[in-house]
Amino acid sequence: MKSKYLLLASAFLVSGLTFAQKDELKTLKKIYDKDEIKAKDLTEYKAAIEKSEPLLANASESDKIYLGFYKSLVPFIEAQEAASRPENRANPQAALIKIFNANNIFQLADNTSKVVELEKTSGKQVLTKSINEDIADMKPMLLNYAVNLGKQKNYKDATTVLYSLYLLDKTDLEKLYYAANYAVNDKDHDKALTYYNELIKQNYSGERSEYMATSKLSGEEVTFASLADREKAVKMGTHEKPRTEQIKSKRGEIYKNVALIYNSKGDVAAATKAVAEARAANPDDLTLAMTQADLYMKSNNVEGYKQVISQVIAKSPNDPNLFYNLGVLAAQANENVEAEKYYKKAIEIDPNYINAYLNLSVLKLNGDTAIVDEMNKLGTSAKDNKRYDELKVKREAIFKSTLPYLEKANKLDPKNEDVYRTLLNVYNYLEMTSEAKALKASFND
Repeated sequence: MKSKYLLLASAFLVSGLTFAQKDELKTLKKIYDKDEIKAKDLTEYKAAIEKSEPLLANASESDKIYLGFYKSLVPFIEAQEAASRPENRANPQAALIKIFNANNIFQLADNTSKVVELEKTSGKQVLTKSINEDIADMKPMLLNYAVNLGKQKNYKDATTVLYSLYLLDKTDLEKLYYAANYAVNDKDHDKALTYYNELIKQNYSGERSEYMATSKLSGEEVTFASLADREKAVKMGTHEKPRTEQIKSKRGEIYKNVALIYNSKGDVAAATKAVAEARAANPDDLTLAMTQADLYMKSNNVEGYKQVISQVIAKSPNDPNLFYNLGVLAAQANENVEAEKYYKKAIEIDPNYINAYLNLSVLKLNGDTAIVDEMNKLGTSAKDNKRYDELKVKREAIFKSTLPYLEKANKLDPKNEDVYRTLLNVYNYLEMTSEAKALKASFND
């Protein structure tokens, strides 16, 4: 009989704790729903959080999720209260800035996503509507914050904020992609690998169309959310010069980074496997083929490299971009003869391919470094002087060989700064004074 009474007492105790917990949840929701937070609301909110914490051990899983969400809101409730004070109403952003740190944002995003997932599973939506409205308001501000962190080279916090944005809206895989890239910049390769693998799992490519038009009011180009939005703005007469830009697939870059991370860990087999699986799933993705070729080249798998290259050329024999990219790949591996062949093929297909002309000239100028190094080591003996003269002739020949490519590129795009600077340096070295003067005049015109 005694044990039965103990069980009853225990049941009543748990029941009492549950009721207390529900009361705290009601209080927290009531304050959360308010448009303006006063000092007394903040005090009541914090007291409810404090009162609920000892009860968490006996709470249901759903109550734990809701309490976690409300607790993560404390810094933001504090900011709302500070913003409502008379002295801060002129500049409410100042109050928000104080609580804007990566950890606060992540805690809120993490707990918010748990609530949304819980309500989606249960079918009982208590906070989802309010949360979605809040997310829509917060996303532009958080994205701006992440961009500024990146500009300050605070890659760790930028990664956290971008990942938080992804947690707030898991359909927005682009934020996860940028979070992975910032993690690479932060040298947090394990985190980057986790994010990249999630992108691969979700079959993210990032391939899309961007719809732009120029604002007649500001003269600045604006990107629209959809083609319909842009067409509406053009019809209304607020925007002009509509154009569409195709954003290429990022799969190749993602798998390339995964491969590089595995390589850095000494796991070449995992890198090769990841890219091979990607190509099997996306056989027509050129960027993936290039990544696989690059990986084969770096691991000295000559046969594998040749096989992939022959496949992509067979599929796109008249694509100048393909041959240009093959040239870049070969140049990176110091295969200069191959690189020159591919750049020339790109030009053969498209005689107006500026970057192919520029890269050809750079390729030829790369040989200048070794010559200069040797010249600097020479002494003043008759033998060294003779060698110096030989090298000088050789050096002049290199500079002269670049002129047809650079002059053609400059003719195609007279305002291209890379072409201008490279051609000007060549003219100056060859003492082509009148040509250098004319080039400066036309560029600055």
